[in-house]
Amino acid sequence: MPLPFLTADRAFDATTEDVALPFDDHDHWRRPYRPGPWRVAAAALLLLLASFVLLAAVITAAAGAVPGAALCLGLAALGIAVALRMLRMGTWVSRHGVRRVSLLTTTTVPWNQVTAVRTVQQPVRWLGLPRTVQGQALLLVRRRGEPLPLLTDHNADFLSRAVAFDRSADTVEAWSDEYRPA
Repeated sequence: MPLPFLTADRAFDATTEDVALPFDDHDHWRRPYRPGPWRVAAAALLLLLASFVLLAAVITAAAGAVPGAALCLGLAALGIAVALRMLRMGTWVSRHGVRRVSLLTTTTVPWNQVTAVRTVQQPVRWLGLPRTVQGQALLLVRRRGEPLPLLTDHNADFLSRAVAFDRSADTVEAWSDEYRPA
């Protein structure tokens, strides 16, 4: 079963490094990078745990404890939903704007509300935890409101992948240059 949200489009493979916006259809929301190994590993472990909970639900239902089986089924469904949401987390771009997807919220900013997209050196959260380290962040500066961090080089997608962070930041900046009003 193909999972299109798991991988970036093939347009971001090594054969198209000189093309900033390699898509024919810029109306679809696209993530300009592949999910990092930390994010994929966490989602895989959560799905593995959900499979064991589903097995427990089947065993509990076979034993005749329907409320316990329903509880196990609900916990497994919650685990699967969280794992899929973890895989969707990140920055998505289209002709309409930029979208920052987190575990519980999604923030969409139209390009006409963006004043700048730039990479800055600042303290960033390490793997989304409260601990901060010095690193790079791609910030989206809005007309109103605080800057929105789109990418950091220490999150689950780019930890120990500096080249991928630079390439993704450049791609998001290229989308901004293309669609942000001058």
